[in-house]
Amino acid sequence: MADFSLADLKTLRERLGTGMVDSKNALVEAGGDLEKATEILRLKGAKSNAKRSDRSTSEGLVAAKEGAGSTVIIELACETDFVAKSDKFVALGDKVIDAVSAAGATTLEEGLAAAAGSQTVAELIGDEAAILGEKIELRRLAVVTGDKFAVYLHRTNKDLPPQVGVVVGYSGDDADTARSIAQHISFADPQFLTSDQIPAETVENERRIVEEISRGEGKPEAALPKIIEGRVAAFFKQVSLLDQDYAKDNKQSVKKVLADAGLTVSGFARFKVGA
Repeated sequence: MADFSLADLKTLRERLGTGMVDSKNALVEAGGDLEKATEILRLKGAKSNAKRSDRSTSEGLVAAKEGAGSTVIIELACETDFVAKSDKFVALGDKVIDAVSAAGATTLEEGLAAAAGSQTVAELIGDEAAILGEKIELRRLAVVTGDKFAVYLHRTNKDLPPQVGVVVGYSGDDADTARSIAQHISFADPQFLTSDQIPAETVENERRIVEEISRGEGKPEAALPKIIEGRVAAFFKQVSLLDQDYAKDNKQSVKKVLADAGLTVSGFARFKVGA
């Protein structure tokens, strides 16, 4: 029997969140050495994580944290809604967003490398995945810059953490309208701020598609240019925030709502779990 105390067993369980049997077995294998037992359990967890690497992660949460001049938003993914709504997973989301924000990470790679206590975010996620028994991954990270921010986190199910998150960077003084625009984005899912930001090849591809559709419908040749441009304009309204009809009043465009409120949007990000 290895020489270790109940205090050692308690410390190990609290440190990694592992079960009584696994913790005891690790201490026995480590000859009572607490640090070696910790390493054994982490390696065991890493091997389990590797086996889960090809599993799909369609559940999880979205979190955001405002900083000076920028706000970061993340999607932390897991396999099941059972884990997604657990206190441990929600607490992990808080730790990850805090670490990513404190590090000023602007890319997924920087986010995973950010310090989370004595570990990196990647190591923290790996350890928690071993405890929770599911594949967990930091799937996406975006940073929005601006003078002020409107953050909207939407729960699609009251039992789950936020599944849709929006960050809007803006200048102006109407915080209520800015929040309303964030809510609009969560619903309307624009891909770009303005139509000018849509890549030329994307526009040309859409124009080609609607031309083929229009010709296939037997539209008169003379009317084709106007019909095509009308359908391309409809595409802009679908993917460009400022061109969209405002969700709360579809007789107004988002551009007009912003102008009337004295707001200028500098950028936005929208994440939906599993999308």
